[in-house]
Amino acid sequence: MDSSIASILLLDGLTNGAVYALLGLATVLVFAVTRVIFIPQGEFVTYGALTLAILQTGQVPGTVWLLMLLAALAALAECWQSWRRHASLASAGLAGLKVLMPPVVVALITLWAAPLQFSLLVQAALSVAIVTCFGPLVYRLAYQSLADASSLVLLIVSVGVHFALTGLGLLFFGAEGFRNPPFWDARFQLGAVSLTGQALIVALASAALMVLLWLFFERTLYGKALRATAVNRLGARLMGISSQAAGQLTLACAALIGALSGLLIGPTTTVFYDSGFLIGLKGFVAAVIGGLASYPGAALGALLVGVIEAFGSFWASAFKEVIVFTLILPVLLWRSLTSGHQGEEH
Repeated sequence: MDSSIASILLLDGLTNGAVYALLGLATVLVFAVTRVIFIPQGEFVTYGALTLAILQTGQVPGTVWLLMLLAALAALAECWQSWRRHASLASAGLAGLKVLMPPVVVALITLWAAPLQFSLLVQAALSVAIVTCFGPLVYRLAYQSLADASSLVLLIVSVGVHFALTGLGLLFFGAEGFRNPPFWDARFQLGAVSLTGQALIVALASAALMVLLWLFFERTLYGKALRATAVNRLGARLMGISSQAAGQLTLACAALIGALSGLLIGPTTTVFYDSGFLIGLKGFVAAVIGGLASYPGAALGALLVGVIEAFGSFWASAFKEVIVFTLILPVLLWRSLTSGHQGEEH
């Protein structure tokens, strides 16, 4: 291996690592606020990329029908819960309507816009909007009633949600893979390294999203509410912060990050209905390197994962996934030896 090949592999690894960093941040965020190890994070990536691919053909993506179905189920669940709390029928209906309206509006806009084949940016915005709406609905239907359950129960639920979303992805998108067009197809020659416009888009978009997340948590009331819930759930409840609203907002952020990651990674690789699992697991490895608590640690861990994956694919392409996932073993061993063992109640 000479320096030119090493430079190319390093650039490729950092580009993929930027996407893994976003997924790692989303994993840390969801776990900190809800105690859920969110395995289906990768499915948001797949849904974002494949929804855009279907919109490119001028057809209505199946995720629109799934969105409307989940919205109807979540609205019924909200109405039932409100009625059990002795609310009037009008109040219960209003509560269900609040859940139903945003997804239905996004679905109707998509039904109107899909056959018109607007520009790539408009279709990308629609894809992000569709997938982002899945986040609160998934939390409402799968996690909200189990918010006080143990982490093991929440993990089992995550596994079930992952398999459900993967099966629905096969139903709506089929077994065929899709590769989206790049958002910027320019090329820049930097010595022996050819830098693509899409790689620049990935780096800039990832950096911009991280900055926006920092501003959201530091400068906005909703972001501070999520931080308070992550630090102390009971204390946040006593201060009037709804843990249910915090969970739904957290899953919305995770879905947004996943959808954007799917759009960024879609032009660089062929995405299949089940591709999100491995992509999401690499984000999870990055989150574990950060201790499922540190955002900078997760970001740096993601860059490390991307670089090791790139060099591993050069030296032993058949074992690159094994090399990446083996990273988690020494990290877990080190954390087990250096941290105290406490029960979940602590």
